[in-house]
Amino acid sequence: MKLVGVQLSYFFSDKEVRRNVRALLKYVGFVCAVIVIFAVLFHFIMLYEGKEHSWVTGFYWTLTVMSTLGFGDITFESDLGRLFSIVVLLSGIVLLLIVLPFAFIRFFYAPWLETQIHMRAPRTVPPGTEGHVIICAYDSIAPGLIRRLEQEGIPYFVLEEDPSVAATRHFDGISVIAGEVDSKATYEALDLSRSRLVLANREDTVNTNIILTIREVEPDEMVVATASEVDSIDVLELSGASHVLPLKKWLGEQLANRVTALHAKANAIGHYEDLLIAELPVYQTPLAEKTVRETRLRQISGLSIVGIWERGRLHPARPDHLLSEASVLVIVGTEAQMETLDELLIIYNVNTNPVLVIGGGRVGAAAVRALRRREIPVNLVEREARLCERLAPLCNQVFAGDAADYDLLTEAGVMTAPSVVLTTNDDAMNVYLASYCRRLNPELRIISRITHERNIEAIHRAGADVVLSYASLGTEAVFSIVKGKELILLGEGLNLFSLPLPHSLIGKKLAETGIGARTGLTVIALQQNGEVTTHLNGSTVLHAGTELLMLGDLQQRREFVEHFINRLM
Repeated sequence: MKLVGVQLSYFFSDKEVRRNVRALLKYVGFVCAVIVIFAVLFHFIMLYEGKEHSWVTGFYWTLTVMSTLGFGDITFESDLGRLFSIVVLLSGIVLLLIVLPFAFIRFFYAPWLETQIHMRAPRTVPPGTEGHVIICAYDSIAPGLIRRLEQEGIPYFVLEEDPSVAATRHFDGISVIAGEVDSKATYEALDLSRSRLVLANREDTVNTNIILTIREVEPDEMVVATASEVDSIDVLELSGASHVLPLKKWLGEQLANRVTALHAKANAIGHYEDLLIAELPVYQTPLAEKTVRETRLRQISGLSIVGIWERGRLHPARPDHLLSEASVLVIVGTEAQMETLDELLIIYNVNTNPVLVIGGGRVGAAAVRALRRREIPVNLVEREARLCERLAPLCNQVFAGDAADYDLLTEAGVMTAPSVVLTTNDDAMNVYLASYCRRLNPELRIISRITHERNIEAIHRAGADVVLSYASLGTEAVFSIVKGKELILLGEGLNLFSLPLPHSLIGKKLAETGIGARTGLTVIALQQNGEVTTHLNGSTVLHAGTELLMLGDLQQRREFVEHFINRLM
């Protein structure tokens, strides 16, 4: 009874519901008035025929005729009476059998069911919850972040303002809390003081309000805010954000960092402890057409090859793997070792022609600025004259028009460019342009952004060498903060995992473990007693207390845990 009372209280607290109920009651009153009028007329017509009945009989006859039951125990004998019976029957069909059910469902039953659904959406976190992550919107970042959190056993809650949407997500198995993002009561219900962090991932203006509200409830709470506009970074920081993530700017910079241009050079993509992780395109270098063993990279510079990109796919760095002009090495080493390698490779000119950037939006503009800082010449193709004018000072040349135009694309330099960066926010267009550019220039290095994960395979098939997405960048950026580590973005769907050595592998040689064959993961380093070892081979012995540093995707990590850890528990 208490639950029914709560539901009724919530039901009638809605102004629209109260208005609908009043409309329904007015209609019921109208139907009752019609029944009374018909009952009165029944008596007059019966008197006209020389018969007399009680008032109860009058209402009884009216309701049986209007409801089409028609028992036939009371009938009229005159034409007037029978004509009246037809009017009552038709009125009953319309008022009772058609309009009343519809009005009841529309104004009462449907809102009541909706209230039932709304009430099923949780409004508080379970008692004893702690160390949870609060996500303020279920956007493109949220699904990937949720998968990472679940994998690490970190609780999370998605904040949803619409109770109907919250209930749907709850039924779908997502941990969700219904509440207003700018309400102090919402964050108190989320047990803010015991949470790990809050991700403010809505519009910049809403994020500012979220941060200020959180600071009122819990001044020391860690708040991570996304920023669409570069100008919003300062506002969000001044509002109290612990970390501000300008993801579109970062995405442009990450895309630019994968560009092959000018001289051969290792492009750093992240750090792990004291090690630098970088990518090295072998295009136009002596490394092409050699096996990994023949490169002698470790002997020359001390760097270790831990993986090889081939047209968007990462392969293990096996000694007999033959490198092609399209190969990109994933290398690990110290900053000094990277500098030594760069000094050796600087004499090799990859291509001094301008890099071609297609799209001048936020991501494209960030890519252009990043390339400009590296003193790499850029040609830009953009439809909007306003964006062309804004970025013209940073580019060698700007071409206003459609990138699908053959003449415009060739004039922009697609035939001679070392790399092309596709930054439009339309996946279909990027797939189309990747295929188009690959056919125009087979030696071109194509770097593209993507929005939806389902299009990753398609754009790789179209010819893209590197694909990065806003969602993956956001997921990895937030997760790196959760784990207290530096952001490393290796590639779309690819992650760097650090897992303790399973008991079943202690004392085994690396070649005997079968990690790569069984899971697809690539072991790139071992960490023990604070020291990281990257000089690995098949005879490397694994000792207790070792951390395995591995490259792979989430599914491969799950397979590792299932095969080497859970199966033996």
